[in-house]
Amino acid sequence: MQTLDVISVNLWQILISLINLVLLFLIIKHFLFKPVKKMLAKRQSEIDEQYSAAAEAEKSADKSRALWQEKLSGADEEANAIIQKATDNAKYRGEKLIADAEEKAESIIRIAKTEAELERKKATEGIKREIIEVSGALTEKMLEREINNEDHRALIDSFIEKIGEDNE
Repeated sequence: MQTLDVISVNLWQILISLINLVLLFLIIKHFLFKPVKKMLAKRQSEIDEQYSAAAEAEKSADKSRALWQEKLSGADEEANAIIQKATDNAKYRGEKLIADAEEKAESIIRIAKTEAELERKKATEGIKREIIEVSGALTEKMLEREINNEDHRALIDSFIEKIGEDNE
């Protein structure tokens, strides 16, 4: 029989290999695994910070959007109020202009009536003067004498009063 020296199991060698493996594991763990794990944790925290910043920015954007929508609706209401106020103001001014125009028209009509009355009075006075002159001439002819101014006035005034009473 032949012995197999190649396949022999040496307990000390297995133990040394295991110790080497454990030492190698601890060295790798200490120098490689912990820094890599630390770096991964740092990257994860940065990513988490970016996600939280993005979420915060989204919340802020939503708040801003809601605020702007509220302001826009407020601006629409304000614009409608301004338009309504301008319409009411224009309506008031229109009514005031019409009232002023009516007042001016009434004033012009009153002035025209007053002037017509004055013209009628002037015409009446003119007619009275003509009647006085004609009646004076007639009276002078009838009496064949010249009358003084006082007698003349008294006669004319009584004649005009009689004419005025007959017309009424």
